[in-house]
Amino acid sequence: MSKIKQEKQFEAGLKVGDKIITKSGLHGKVSELAETTVVIETMSGKLKMERSAISMEMSAALNKK
Repeated sequence: MSKIKQEKQFEAGLKVGDKIITKSGLHGKVSELAETTVVIETMSGKLKMERSAISMEMSAALNKK
């Protein structure tokens, strides 16, 4: 499966409560989901960002721990 398809599948599979890391290195937990955006809860508050800003590789590594 191509990397683009894997990333799209990862973005579609996100759910509230998932722990994630963004491509810029922010750590958080998904608190709300919309069609193309996600609200993540961090230690300093909530942030709204595009689903595509979430790193599939880093989030997968975080959840394996």
